[in-house]
Amino acid sequence: MKNFVLIGAAGYIAPRHMKAIKESGNNLIAAYDPYDGVGIMDTYFPNTHFFTEFERFDRHLEKIKRSGIKIDYVSICSPNYLHDSHIRYGLRIGADVICEKPLVLNPWNLDALIELEQEYKNKVHTILQLRHHEAILELKEKIVKGPKDKIYDIDLTYITSRGNWYYTSWKGNEDKSGGIATNIGIHFFDMLQWIFGSIEALSVNLKTKDTNSGTLKFKKANVNWYLSINAENLPPDIKSKGQSTFRTLTIEDKEIEFSKGFTDLHTVSYQKIIQDQGYGLIDARNSIEIVSQIRNYEQI
Repeated sequence: MKNFVLIGAAGYIAPRHMKAIKESGNNLIAAYDPYDGVGIMDTYFPNTHFFTEFERFDRHLEKIKRSGIKIDYVSICSPNYLHDSHIRYGLRIGADVICEKPLVLNPWNLDALIELEQEYKNKVHTILQLRHHEAILELKEKIVKGPKDKIYDIDLTYITSRGNWYYTSWKGNEDKSGGIATNIGIHFFDMLQWIFGSIEALSVNLKTKDTNSGTLKFKKANVNWYLSINAENLPPDIKSKGQSTFRTLTIEDKEIEFSKGFTDLHTVSYQKIIQDQGYGLIDARNSIEIVSQIRNYEQI
């Protein structure tokens, strides 16, 4: 059984990490978040020590270490712009780190973290759960076995409705979240480059506070992509069903269904990481470079 601590326990994604820690047979011994709305912890780890002040959290972890209890992993679910600092903290206290996407906002942050990994002799892992999705694994195998010189035509659309709160929160601040492409697109961009090879070119056709769209040219694919958090952009049939999310990936006019199980892959990710079969800094680089280029793209 491994000992985990969690930074960012009150966030939207934190329960998936708590569930993954529980289902992989491990223990959460301490958690931190400046917001105290963490009743979900009762479902998974009611006896975990919880802190709303980082200084007291840090002091508690120091006491744990001095008592001879090893902290194996620091899981990070904090706001995107804090990931880099919290990863560094996890390495400094002698733990491996598991960080939610995006690992960092900028490609150059990765270079510094690679140096720190080597210095502290600990690893940084990230959650790239689509690489564990059965439908995506089948697609990758199909492409690998397919014609070597074939270039695939792909359409990707992801619309997930967000209310006015979004623009007041850190997620609505591009400097803190990385923008829409980073917040809701990075998993898809990682999946595409993982299957279809390195990025060769990109363009951004539309960039507003709630919608981004453009093109990506990979070694083996040309991709039209569309991302939005505006409910008005949902297809009429999705609206009529009262649904708030629409996700579709079409390759050569054939739709790839991967919605089912999309949110249930954190446990698999944790199991792979603990078995030393997870994904780390190098694996995350390509998708971070893609969203960074999208964020800084200047339309002519």
